[in-house]
This record gives sequence, structure tokens and C-alpha cells, in this order.
Amino acid sequence: MTASEFWGRRARNMEEMAQISARTSDTKQTLASISAYQPQPTDVIISPAGKCGTTLLQQTFNTLRTRGDMDFDDISRVVPWIETAKSLGIEINAPQVAKPRGFKSHLSWNHVPKGAKYIVSLRNPQDAFVSAYRFMEGWFFEPGTISYEEFFERNKSSREKGLDHWTHLVSWWDQRNNADVLLLSYEHMVENPALMIRRVARFCDIALDDELLALTLEHTSRPFMLAHKDRFDDALMRENSERLGGLPPGSDSAKVRATGTQHRREELPESIRQQFEDIWQTDILPPTGFSDYAALETELRTLPGN
Repeated sequence: MTASEFWGRRARNMEEMAQISARTSDTKQTLASISAYQPQPTDVIISPAGKCGTTLLQQTFNTLRTRGDMDFDDISRVVPWIETAKSLGIEINAPQVAKPRGFKSHLSWNHVPKGAKYIVSLRNPQDAFVSAYRFMEGWFFEPGTISYEEFFERNKSSREKGLDHWTHLVSWWDQRNNADVLLLSYEHMVENPALMIRRVARFCDIALDDELLALTLEHTSRPFMLAHKDRFDDALMRENSERLGGLPPGSDSAKVRATGTQHRREELPESIRQQFEDIWQTDILPPTGFSDYAALETELRTLPGN
């Protein structure tokens, strides 16, 4: 089926999904966006892999530096996404609402612009995968039309290019002792948000008092972010995907869900779980020495600054 034959609707198979993705992404513009960014030593780049806590960290950072300002339509308007700046018409080097400047990215250490400070949260790859599937379902593809097994095939292509979750994880793990990198655990962030807020504030050189801590705890809570979910639903990217990709308006691109996000791997069929475990043994165990994510995450909690 040609692109024009399913313009105006969501994908119903992976072939259509690939065509829509190709229409909504432009490698040249992405590279131009990255090249245009001029880092400053005090800049903070929040750069987890997809679905590993980026939005939560953006909201935490922006709340801390503005003392709770919510005057924005999209969190990525005030903490802009470096890779998409050109396509969204955002001047990446423009002054921001407060200091320090903050940015979003999903780049690995290998590709992220150097010369700033970096906050990265790691997450169980299986949970992140299910979260990504649910995020794209109802936005890029019709619910019930693409299986987990079919969706998993996307990972193989990304892995061949070194743009996958595992490459990203290893690249940032290697920077765990870098003074300009704050490496966090998504699971620990959710379990102990006050501790996460204190670490982010200290790393960003933002003075934290009891009032600001309480305010940030409130503004990063699930009830608060659900009540303001329109600020965290990727509106800029959704509108761009509708214009370029031919997706229908009003898609569900919400990043904050009413249900919990822990242990989403339980939804996966055993065949997919096994593939994740196999990839861990070949891609993660040799460079890190950890036999599974649980062991790495336990060690992550003990790092200096954590």
C-alpha cells in the first residue's frame, strides 16, 4: 500500500508504521539540530533512553529552577528537545525562562554534544519497551493491529545502527564516574522521589529549601501531572506528526498515565522476554559484568552522588 492510500489514519502493520515514521523524521534536520546547539558549561541535558523517565526529570528540573512555574503548553517548549529543534521551529540557543538552561535528548554519550552537564536515568529495558509500545499505540498505530513480537522487530534495526536501548545504556554506564554526569535509576526515582529531587538540585547547583522540596514533590507527583497532562503529552511532536505523517488529529500521546508503570514487562510474552535476556547476555554482561538489570540497578544506587 502506498503512503497516500493510508494518509489520514494510523498504521495497521509495521510496514505502514515505517512509512509514517519516515515521513515524520528527517535525519538531516536532526543532525542539523544537534550541530546548531551551542553548549554552555552550566547547561543541563536530560538524556535517558526513550520511556526511561525523561518527562519526569524535565518537570523536576524546571520546577526546581522556576519554583513551580507551569506557564507552558508543552514541557519540551521550556526544556527543549535538542534533536527536534529544527523540525519544530525552536531556536535551541535562545534564552530560557530561568537558569540554568535545560534540554531534553535521547542521545547516547557517543553522540550527545559535549561541554554541558548530563542527567540520565536508566530503566529495565523490558519495562521501557512495553511503555514505548503503549505510547505509540493509539498515536502511530491502531490499537490491536501490531503485536509485541512485530513491534520488537524495530529494535533489531536500531541495534544494528547502534541507536538502541542497550547501546545507550552501556555508553552512559561507562560515564558513571564522570563528575558532569548524574546517573540515576528510574526505579529508585519512583520509589524515593525526595531523594531524587535533592540529587538533581545539588547536581544543577540549585538551592533547595524545604518549601521548594515540598513544591517539587507535589509538581512531580502522578496526581499533579495527571491533572496537567496536556503539558506532558508531547503536543509539539504530535502536531508535527499529524502535519507531516498524515496521522489523524486527537491522538493519545499522553506520557502520564493513571496506572502505574513499574514492572510492565509482565505484559510481555515469554518469547520476547527471552530475547531481551539473550541480548543482555551478549550486549550488556561483557562490558558491565552484571548478569541482569536488577544487579546493575542495585550497583547504580551505590554510586557517589546517589
